[in-house]
Amino acid sequence: MCESHGDGKLLDTARFIAGEPEIRRTAAGFIGYGSTRPGDRVLLAADTHFDTDVIESMAVALRERGARVDVIVVDAGPDRDFDDVDELRAAIRRRPWREEPRRWEGVPWVEDLAAREGYDLLVHGKGGGIPATKHRFEAFPWLGAAQFASKATMYPRDLHTLINQVAWRPFWEDGRGGRVHLTDPEGTDVRWDLWPEYFDRPSAMFGPVPRWNHLMSHPPTPLSERESASGVVRGTTNHFGRPFVPVAVHVEKGRVEDVEGGGAYGDAWRELLHEARDIQYPAFPRPGLFWLWEVAIGTNPKIERPANIRRLSSGGFEWERRRSGIVHVGFGTQWRGPEEAWAGENGIVYGHLHVHCNAATIVLETPGGPERRILDNGRLVALDDPKVRDLAAKYGDPDRMLAEEWTPPIPGITVPGSYAEYAKDPAAYVYSLTT
Repeated sequence: MCESHGDGKLLDTARFIAGEPEIRRTAAGFIGYGSTRPGDRVLLAADTHFDTDVIESMAVALRERGARVDVIVVDAGPDRDFDDVDELRAAIRRRPWREEPRRWEGVPWVEDLAAREGYDLLVHGKGGGIPATKHRFEAFPWLGAAQFASKATMYPRDLHTLINQVAWRPFWEDGRGGRVHLTDPEGTDVRWDLWPEYFDRPSAMFGPVPRWNHLMSHPPTPLSERESASGVVRGTTNHFGRPFVPVAVHVEKGRVEDVEGGGAYGDAWRELLHEARDIQYPAFPRPGLFWLWEVAIGTNPKIERPANIRRLSSGGFEWERRRSGIVHVGFGTQWRGPEEAWAGENGIVYGHLHVHCNAATIVLETPGGPERRILDNGRLVALDDPKVRDLAAKYGDPDRMLAEEWTPPIPGITVPGSYAEYAKDPAAYVYSLTT
């Protein structure tokens, strides 16, 4: 059973996670259940897309700490290949999330059960934020054995923490009144201002403490009346869908004005853009659902794309967004934000859609000061900081500790080949590498 992957590596990994400090995050490298004590009651809730050995290994490790562990496996439906609009199925809703939760959210009745029955710890949920609860609540995002028993999962916490702090410090300490410029060789070119009002209401997403492994280079909702993001975001992957021909999302003063290309994904997005064009959401200065606010930077250099990426059970490209240097850009409402509660109660469309930038450059133009380069062609600059390298040396060769385990293959950009040919059918290329 749990000895089946790498001569016990699954159970070794589970024991490592069971002893790590808790931090209430869904990001690999920052998940731990270390406050578990003998006699604690733990509810571990997964679904049928998980590898059962991963579930059982985690249950065994928690029991070894003296906990009583109940396991629930929710039916996630049949596993299958992704299609062009699974991103919308996963993220877009028109009624309260409790009635129809999204793919990476916790299941409402499971959350209710944990609270009602007085569990000390709920282990549940693949991504997104973790809601405030009286009991301890930590994520469980590892669907497959290779994801679970990986270098990313067991990456040294103190080193990963320092990487995040070094990468985040320029935004929080030097960014007030500055300007950010995001570019990517697939065609992204967009700028936005870091208005002082965004710093005057610090939150878990945008405050002095980094959003671990999800650094928010654009502040979250509600957006300022002066929101200025303008340009184009262009790419071929999202969180939870089949790769698509390049989509170009055109943004003016924060709002998406046009979605160009993207095949069936672009078609479906354009329909939603039209549907919500005249709706005034509480979080936005003007009508419309699709506003740019999430420009999140991954920070874990050991994340790799799952081998079964064409299947729902891989977790999709959502997993790789955690890799250092990858940026995912989100347009729409904030996950479980007040605007989503308002929309759900009123039967109004809500949610947010994504485009990934896999070789991005981000430059912070500080007010009256030097530019600060955060990303450089897909490389997180913090990985090369002397303090980070010094700490990495504690664990071995710093070059190896801070090297990316995997690089997103994009012909003509990160690997040899023709981007023009790749762009005709990105799915065929991506899937040819993993099947």
